[in-house]
Amino acid sequence: MGHKLREKAVVMRKLNGFFLLMKPTIMMLVLLTGATSLVLEKSLLPRPLDFMLVMIGLLLTGGSANAFNMYFERNIDAKMTRTRYRRPLPLGMVSPQEALIFATLAGIAGVTLFGADFNFASALLALFTIIYYSFFYTLFLKPSTPYNVVIGSAAGSMAPIIAWVAASGAITIIPIILFSIVFFWSPPHFWALALFKKDDYKEVSLPMLPVVKGDEEARFQILLYSFWAVAASILLLMVGAGIIYLLASLATGFILIYKSFRMHSGQDNRMALGFFKFSIIYLFVIFLGIMADSVITSMMVK
Repeated sequence: MGHKLREKAVVMRKLNGFFLLMKPTIMMLVLLTGATSLVLEKSLLPRPLDFMLVMIGLLLTGGSANAFNMYFERNIDAKMTRTRYRRPLPLGMVSPQEALIFATLAGIAGVTLFGADFNFASALLALFTIIYYSFFYTLFLKPSTPYNVVIGSAAGSMAPIIAWVAASGAITIIPIILFSIVFFWSPPHFWALALFKKDDYKEVSLPMLPVVKGDEEARFQILLYSFWAVAASILLLMVGAGIIYLLASLATGFILIYKSFRMHSGQDNRMALGFFKFSIIYLFVIFLGIMADSVITSMMVK
């Protein structure tokens, strides 16, 4: 009996390791932005199976990119206090070979799903996202430029475009605006973490903005990009978003800019942690507000 329990524990630890390879917290945001795009596009709402297949495709391709990222950065993750005791490879929950196989199979499955069940364009976009984030960002951008997260955020912002193209086979201004919100949100979100954990990045010689350009420049860039993220969110009001989204975007946008301004004016990098945590709430509220606004507006029209 004890032997079977130990075997079960080993299997569960391994499965949990594969789950963690996908960076589940990040994937929640990816899936939320993708689902929002589908709700606005509307054609898959009467087809819940296809809606779920798009979500599965995003999970597989995004999870693949994140798993590749962890595979390539396993030695760095083992040295950083932020990741040493949280990520599956430094913890020995999965081996590097298992992580590489998982990342490869998940990517192939996700791209194939988009190509077989939807269209070639969405499959190509999914493949581009995996390659861009896993290889170009992780292996080239991140270790070579302090503006790595600006260029790299394009990959993390692709879910609304992939989902829209999968559903419609085309692209319009709406998914581009959704992409822009996430794109401008990403740098201040990650720079705030880099400010708070600057010593970690120094330890592994990653040229994050606070390390290379200093805290003052990083706080200024966080303020600047926060304004741009809020400005991008306002663009959605120009293509039909209603009162619910207006209230959600203005309230959370005001708080985001207020927190970034306080951090810019102060010298205490502990404020960066508060900004980092709120930025996650901000993105959730923005995209949940978009979906709620769309659904309620549709119900009122009917």
